[in-house]
Amino acid sequence: MFRAVLPGQGELKKTLLSSDMIRIECLGVLFDLDGVLIDSNPAVDRVWTDWAIEHGFDPVEVIRRAHGRPSMTTILEYVSEEIAGRENRELERREIADIEGIVPMPGALNLLNTIPAERWAIVTSGTYDLATTRIKAAGLPTPKNLITSSDIIHGKPNPEPYIKGAALLGFPASDCVVVEDAGAGVRAGKAAGARVIGVRGPTESEETLKAAGADWIVDSCADVAAKPNAAQNNLVLLIRAE
Repeated sequence: MFRAVLPGQGELKKTLLSSDMIRIECLGVLFDLDGVLIDSNPAVDRVWTDWAIEHGFDPVEVIRRAHGRPSMTTILEYVSEEIAGRENRELERREIADIEGIVPMPGALNLLNTIPAERWAIVTSGTYDLATTRIKAAGLPTPKNLITSSDIIHGKPNPEPYIKGAALLGFPASDCVVVEDAGAGVRAGKAAGARVIGVRGPTESEETLKAAGADWIVDSCADVAAKPNAAQNNLVLLIRAE
């Protein structure tokens, strides 16, 4: 299988000329965090399972609803507005404290290291404190551009997060590619006008990603390579999609 490990110019040239890759040109790349760049599922499952059991809800259903959306959106589907803020703060406190097992997703580090820092952003449904804690725990490079739930009014699937992420890069979302593993995130990217690479994962089915409008589906960031294109002042992405 193709991998985004590009150690030398010879192999890079060979990869970029490979005929079975899909070539995409764009100005910037907008990455979701959890499930795309980092694997935080064990921590997320632990925290939301405990919360669901404490309140008498079905943990499996709660986790499914929580995936890819701001935590407050999910909490408001289960408790009243009067206590939602308090519950959200407690959930965030638990998530920030639980970083055991948070690691980079396959290919994430290699891919980020091949894209100039000013050409990519992380756009996550988590808060700033939670996102930066997990980014550090996973050993990812500190993003120059970061959009979190602390920066928006309307979370995914609303397009606001990805519109603002693209604006941080100085481009319209229509000139960017979004990389997402959640149906809500795919819908947000498409509504913003971006092309979207869907990433298979344990929480959302491939059918959900396709139904949400993903243009391509990959197993992980290891199926994506990037190269700055100086002649066109843009990026070339090559993906191995099924």
